Amino acid sequence: MAKTNPGQYIREVRQEISKVTWPTRKETTVTTIMVFIMVFICAVFFFLTDQVLSFVVRQILGLGG
Repeated sequence: MAKTNPGQYIREVRQEISKVTWPTRKETTVTTIMVFIMVFICAVFFFLTDQVLSFVVRQILGLGG
């Protein structure tokens, strides 16, 4: 592993950061909204799946009333 001095390290970090393409505010907002929508859809799916499986297990064990 090559040793570099702190000044060289900071220059290299700045050089790499300048290559990064940062998302715009609009892209970040749209992506955040899409994440919330997908989380909601997954939550509804798992809730319904849990309810169905719970019903089936109660019927099998004779606990349904």
